[in-house]
Amino acid sequence: MTALKLTQIGNSVGVILPKEVLAKLKVEKGDTLFVTEATNGVTLTPYDPGLEEQIAAGREFMHEFRDTFHQLAK
Repeated sequence: MTALKLTQIGNSVGVILPKEVLAKLKVEKGDTLFVTEATNGVTLTPYDPGLEEQIAAGREFMHEFRDTFHQLAK
């Protein structure tokens, strides 16, 4: 577990992530992180949760029309 302190950054409040945390998240300066609600608080992740929903919808669409895609591929 890593404890983080809140710090004043201009007119905002933020946290400084240690190098070890950045390495675990596989992110670096300039990357985007997403905060999502979880049952026990929040989750910080580099993966866009909306993208997962879009991929699932695309897979469902491709499955539904797989015969059409097969014919188009000929």
